Amino acid sequence: MNLKDIRTTNKLLLAIAIPLFFYLLKILAFIFIPLIASMFIALLFLPLMRWLNKKHVPNPISILLVILIIIGGLKASGELIQLSSNEIMTTDSQFLEKAETKLTALIVSIEQFFGFQRTQGESILSHYFKNAGNLENFGSTVDFISNTLTMTLMTLFFTVLLLSGSINFQKVLNDTIFKQQYSSVKIFMKIEKDIIKFVVVKFLISLFTGVGFSLACIFFDVSYPIFWGLLAFLINFVQMIGSVISVVLLSVFAFIELDPTSTLLFFILSITLVQVLMGGVLEPVFMGKTFSINVITILVMLMLWGFIWGIPGLIMSIPITVFLRIILEQFPKTRLIADLISGPEQNLKFLLKKKK
Repeated sequence: MNLKDIRTTNKLLLAIAIPLFFYLLKILAFIFIPLIASMFIALLFLPLMRWLNKKHVPNPISILLVILIIIGGLKASGELIQLSSNEIMTTDSQFLEKAETKLTALIVSIEQFFGFQRTQGESILSHYFKNAGNLENFGSTVDFISNTLTMTLMTLFFTVLLLSGSINFQKVLNDTIFKQQYSSVKIFMKIEKDIIKFVVVKFLISLFTGVGFSLACIFFDVSYPIFWGLLAFLINFVQMIGSVISVVLLSVFAFIELDPTSTLLFFILSITLVQVLMGGVLEPVFMGKTFSINVITILVMLMLWGFIWGIPGLIMSIPITVFLRIILEQFPKTRLIADLISGPEQNLKFLLKKKK
């Protein structure tokens, strides 16, 4: 077999291996989602672990401290969810009747605009939300809660293994991708630095976005400020899509609760301004080169990882992309792909180099 035939065979094998690899990621999501999530969590706590190690704190105590911090964060999240749930439980029947009336009027206007036909006499809400509240959806909700709890416990378990050194991520990089010790250490530190910066900035931006939404709700007297702030905070971790969803949902809710006057308009403008300021101005400034990713790449990765892993995939898609870009930058043969993944500035530099 000549060299040309070997290259053709390798390309065919690669074309078969890539779809198979993503298929395995989808089938074994219950393992890979906690594993990847724990890797990012462990990266966040590695600087703290190294600092405690310099202070001669025993490794088991350091791990216990990290576990307590994680549990404290989960407990605080649970308290916020409980507060927002208590807000929603106080909803009276008059508000629900008002919501049904306004939503019905809005849907009728949309139907007339697009020329939709619906069976005469059929309730609009029952037509568009036929399966809402049935036993099948209740069973799906129970399964979702059960799977979430299982994956949370598995994530915590994998995080402990990574922090304790039972799984040495740096050694795995050295043995599988890089062959030189210095190279693996250097790249691992870059991955750690960029991922930490991304997660910290994203957390702070999402936090301030949630606070901004809550304050806007309080100022304009819109109900459930804690719930809307928490929703904006959580959904903002889904890059690009999350910010749009939070603004649309809160705008629809405000349309139901507030009269269609200038107050409603100013409220929608306020939450939109908060989202644009946080996500469109401050986030790119603080991310810098860490978030140097092409918009098209972001959309493709969101669709890919969202299809494979659902909501966890949407949340982890950008950190995974940042990780892959750093790896691809280290090899001359894959540097082209890394440049295409990068943002407009990096692509411009790449084109200038090609012309030279």
